[in-house]
Amino acid sequence: MTGALGWMDPAAFAVLAFVTAQRLAELVYARRNEARLRARGAREHAPGHYPAIVLLHAAWLIGLWLLALDITPDAGWLALFFLLQALRLWVLATLGARWTTRIIVLPGEPLIAAGPYRLLPHPNYAVVIGEIFVLPMAFGLAWYAILFSILNGAILFIRIRAENEALSMAGGANR
Repeated sequence: MTGALGWMDPAAFAVLAFVTAQRLAELVYARRNEARLRARGAREHAPGHYPAIVLLHAAWLIGLWLLALDITPDAGWLALFFLLQALRLWVLATLGARWTTRIIVLPGEPLIAAGPYRLLPHPNYAVVIGEIFVLPMAFGLAWYAILFSILNGAILFIRIRAENEALSMAGGANR
């Protein structure tokens, strides 16, 4: 098999296919949750930066398909990436129907204080920060990990401030 850059590594293909399927499934899950929250009176806050988030994540994933498909992933970095996936599942399970990719706030709902939210105010973003750095490192793409970490940090600076403001205005609500 050959990829965009030559020989296709089966492990690289499997990892990238997994991440792509996971992200697509999460978008479906988020859309369903958004619709349910909106039906209960929730509103979206600060949607202006959302296209930048989508573009960043899409570019990160597409770039990995182009650059890493012929590279055998490092087992250590890959293990760390899959540990992050377990943490991602913990966040998703804790938020349940309140997990979305947008800032959707249902006024009057209490903040989630269970699971990873006992330890960090924004554990989902901590996981994303880790993923954006760790997965490229699994393919030996340090420059790519650093570049996208910087871009992600800039967007998360905006995102977390907007989310904190929306949550404080609503007197609680989901994350």
